[in-house]
Amino acid sequence: MRLKYQEPLISEPDMNLKSLGAAAALVLCAPFPALAGVAVDVEILDRRTGEVLPFYWHDGTRYIAGEPGREYEIRLRSGEGGRVLAVTSVDGVNVITGKTASPSQGGYVIDPWGAVEIDGWRKSLDEVAAFYFTALPDSYAARTGRPDHVGVIGVALFRERAVMPMYRDGRAWPDAPASAEATADAKASGRTSGAAPQEERLGTGHGRRLDSGAVYTSFERASETPDEVIRIYYDSRWNLVARGIIPRTRDRYAWQWPDPFPDGFVPDP
Repeated sequence: MRLKYQEPLISEPDMNLKSLGAAAALVLCAPFPALAGVAVDVEILDRRTGEVLPFYWHDGTRYIAGEPGREYEIRLRSGEGGRVLAVTSVDGVNVITGKTASPSQGGYVIDPWGAVEIDGWRKSLDEVAAFYFTALPDSYAARTGRPDHVGVIGVALFRERAVMPMYRDGRAWPDAPASAEATADAKASGRTSGAAPQEERLGTGHGRRLDSGAVYTSFERASETPDEVIRIYYDSRWNLVARGIIPRTRDRYAWQWPDPFPDGFVPDP
């Protein structure tokens, strides 16, 4: 049985809204791997199997292998004691607004020690259009005239600005220094040299409608720049093997270049 995660809270930078509802937070007791800036764990799940897609590290950059037609979701789990804003993009497009993505835009708010599942392009406060891996021309970004950044999932994380204590005469204490922007991955582009991919690149499609409730909330960022930027590049397994990101193995069922003359006579099956 899959775990039930909290209803997402949406923060829009141009809106000064009070919370329209309180979502039940799930307290997670397992330790999370802390990143350089913010203790938020990002996972990509296959919606059919519920399995977490493994990361393949290459030159300091994370990659995942997608399978065409498979729906996926982005899971964010926080190990922070305060709220965190996660501005999330797929293929260079904001997953909430559909605009070309920028860290200054709105995103999902994760409660302290909470978790959020992002399972598609948000169509309303009640529905999303499912994410699914597909050929680049069928991707949402390409179909809306923005194919240049297909193949990457991004999460810009911001801590919440703390409420400043006041002196007795009503004067505020001096502002705390803003958090410095952390460098996330060693490679910004994620592109590697070597053999050209053998298949068309993967993108993310605009799939079937899913029930996925959300509410608005207010959020004041502690800094204008993200405390952490996470980049996860993706493509088909074939392409990642061809580019040297997933190593070729000689396991019986692992992918390898086929040999038309592997030697020997015809054995019994």
